[in-house]
Amino acid sequence: MRIPENVVNRVNGCVLELRSSPRFGAAVRRHLTVLTYTGRRSGRVFSTPVGYRRAGDVVTIGVRLPDAKSWWRNFLGEGGPLSLDLDGVDRGGHGVARRDERGRVTVTVRLDP
Repeated sequence: MRIPENVVNRVNGCVLELRSSPRFGAAVRRHLTVLTYTGRRSGRVFSTPVGYRRAGDVVTIGVRLPDAKSWWRNFLGEGGPLSLDLDGVDRGGHGVARRDERGRVTVTVRLDP
């Protein structure tokens, strides 16, 4: 099941507006960040809002509906570089995607020092 691109773009736009909202932005940014990466095959730069949990220099991103999304596949195997907007600062890191036996996908990011 693929989600139409125009729907994805609309939802992502709404999320980005909420993140920058004076009223709700701080609360939204505690749970949602913007992940930026370069596509493996296309070489294009992409940014997408994602939910996350952070513990020190490790950020965990749970990918909801992974079969309907493709961005996380850029981080399979050895993973790859990315950046996250955390506390208003772009932080570089290395993300690795794993799919568990139940089909759930998690991207684990180790932030650069």
